[in-house]
Amino acid sequence: MEQVTEIRWHARGGQGAVTAAKMTAEVALSQDKYFQAFPEYGPERSGAPIVAFTRLSDQPIQVYSAIEHPNYVLVLDPTLLDVVDVTAGTGDGAVIIINSEESYDSIAGRPDMTGKKVYTVPATKIALETIKRAIPNTPLIGALAQVSGLFPLDGIVDEVRTSMSKKFSEEVVNANLEAVKRGYKEVSGE
Repeated sequence: MEQVTEIRWHARGGQGAVTAAKMTAEVALSQDKYFQAFPEYGPERSGAPIVAFTRLSDQPIQVYSAIEHPNYVLVLDPTLLDVVDVTAGTGDGAVIIINSEESYDSIAGRPDMTGKKVYTVPATKIALETIKRAIPNTPLIGALAQVSGLFPLDGIVDEVRTSMSKKFSEEVVNANLEAVKRGYKEVSGE
């Protein structure tokens, strides 16, 4: 059976989860892997909870549905922990990476995190200090690279540079690259 890595992204509209899911998939493409990246949302407005998905594999992916049993869950907005069951469908050992300045112990000690590998990264703080906007997606991509080992940091840096250079100034691109690197370094947990 093919090994497919499944990643679910929980965020609020406007926080960059869909972009993060796509960037992660593009990194996989650069490593000659197969991928899928797609959002699940309807008429939500900015600030409403959304979910995005990424699948990665060395073999063609034959599944075309939402991710129900993710290996990795990234939470871009910690207020969602009390609104959405971000651990739904995860098994013991699933990796949960949460954008939070709270201590790792306080997050990992939540009953819904029992049996999970929990990590925190102050992604909003990093984003505010680097890109000057509360968009935590690029620091979380860096944290995912560190925790998962799915791809090297330089692969993420190259993809962020390539994809963002098409739309943004060099200053914005460099700020996001710094955010990725800080997310990679500042993630903490198991």
